[in-house]
Amino acid sequence: MCGIFGIIGAYDTSKARHALAKLSHRGRDSCGIIEKEGLFFAHQRLSIHDLSQKAKQPFVYNDILLSFNGEIYNYKELRQELANNFEFKTSSDTEVLIAAYLKWGVHFVQHLRGMFAIALKDKEILYLFRDRLGKKPLFFMHQKSFIFASEIKAITPFLQKVQMNEDALMSYLSFLAPTPPHTFFKGIQKLAAGEYLIFKDNTLSIQKYFDLLDSPSSIITSRDQAVFTLEKLLDESISMRLHSDVPMASLLSGGIDSATINAYALKHNVNLKTYTIGYEGYSKYDERENAKETAKFLGLKNKEIVISQDDFLDASDAVLDTLDEPLNDPASIPLYILCKNIAKDGYKVLLSGEGSDELFLGYKKYFEYLDIEKASQLKHKNWLKNYFKANYSQNREWEHYKRIFNNTLLFRTSGENFTDLQKNKLLKRNVKDNQALTYIQNDRNVFEESIHNDESIWYSYIDLKIYQAEHFLTKLDRVSMAHTIESRTPFLDHKLASAIFSLHPRLRYEDNVTKSLLKTIVQPYLNQEILNRKKKGFSSPYLEYLISADKLQLIQSVNNETNMFHQEELNKYLITQNNGNFKKHIWGLYVLSVWIKKHLL
Repeated sequence: MCGIFGIIGAYDTSKARHALAKLSHRGRDSCGIIEKEGLFFAHQRLSIHDLSQKAKQPFVYNDILLSFNGEIYNYKELRQELANNFEFKTSSDTEVLIAAYLKWGVHFVQHLRGMFAIALKDKEILYLFRDRLGKKPLFFMHQKSFIFASEIKAITPFLQKVQMNEDALMSYLSFLAPTPPHTFFKGIQKLAAGEYLIFKDNTLSIQKYFDLLDSPSSIITSRDQAVFTLEKLLDESISMRLHSDVPMASLLSGGIDSATINAYALKHNVNLKTYTIGYEGYSKYDERENAKETAKFLGLKNKEIVISQDDFLDASDAVLDTLDEPLNDPASIPLYILCKNIAKDGYKVLLSGEGSDELFLGYKKYFEYLDIEKASQLKHKNWLKNYFKANYSQNREWEHYKRIFNNTLLFRTSGENFTDLQKNKLLKRNVKDNQALTYIQNDRNVFEESIHNDESIWYSYIDLKIYQAEHFLTKLDRVSMAHTIESRTPFLDHKLASAIFSLHPRLRYEDNVTKSLLKTIVQPYLNQEILNRKKKGFSSPYLEYLISADKLQLIQSVNNETNMFHQEELNKYLITQNNGNFKKHIWGLYVLSVWIKKHLL
């Protein structure tokens, strides 16, 4: 795990080095820079494999330059396959990328199994690749020069003026995070998962090299075959991510995902140190008891990190700076504190359970949406359509049925927050109904043109592209890398994900049990108490903390200066703070206000 940074075109050396220094937290082991006229190519290294100086980056081979962030889990197999055509001088996965590119050209990325953001310059052509499921970030800006980086903070020094990207604002309010290619900084863009960029002759183009919907549909129709196939791939995925030349740890909640990762690690004779978070005085958010029982059952050495209100508030400013732009995920703060403690204990690699819910249908709402979809088949629904139109409610249930009766797209990610009508009432601008669809319409078109037609596949597809890649994985990458920790997510292996998309869709939901297939797969390794626990999620008393510390007044203060929101409508959200309604809406407005105050006021 590292930080990559580069400039193609004219640049000021001191400014470029200052920008690169903003990525130092992503790799404290070494810093490599290549400086030429019209070229600044750099790398901050966190050494995980081949700790020698021979493997340092940028890696140079003849006319090829490579700066790479991530892990290639099948690099040893690729190295063996490529050994007849390339003389290897290191044992690193970086050199394998060079050999693979020399053999397969840009299609080398199709042979990689892992997480990565890759910058590869071959003579006058620069290629940028983001991994298939969006685990690693890659940002860029093209003005007089072309600049790319692992984080936005390394590009902002080159902006003449900070301006807010309105598309980022609107997609953030809708989906908790800006959707690709948008960032909150006008002029700075990001690659989407499964994309690569070509920069040549001062012109850039972007292409897609991977899409989960390219997976064949329903080639596995037997539940027994599905369990057998997925168990093998899950075991393989976790096993591949247990290899490291530095100490590893794992998160442990009270749920099935982290328990599964640790159970399979034990199967491969790896007993990982685990970490659990708890909250002082807020037992309803606390997973320590459940985690303790899981640790006891599996025989794990688990460490509990207890967070107080002061801990949360003290870390919040640092976390929001770390994220660079608004991200509506309050769990980023306790995760930041947790990673800080993990790093203090000497660990450089962390295993986490992201992606399981989206792949195995772990959210109850998926099943609720599948039921609601059936209402679209009602023959006589015009009176219901008129009723919902005449009886507006702020609650999302009203919105869901309104969509069904208006024949518009129901499911728009599990992370949908403000609806278009809510935004129209809150913002001092005209927001048309279904405006948010513009940010995911291309994805919907790809789904409708694919061979997949079950809506549950759409739920997983759009959640992996937006809710996971731009929301959860953004949080995980920035927060863990802030403490120079590489985070690995075994469920988000592209072969495992593709296999799940190749199942007959009903195998995932026909028994109306969340994560039914996963529970069957791991039944030999976990007890019924763990398998049947009610899902809790990585929740925290974030709103209680903000209210207690009187932090929410910042929303009012920023609105007084920007006049962005209708005051009366804003008050409707804020007065619900004590009863727990619209918690994510309020947190999202708070995070947005922090960013606006810092960058625009």
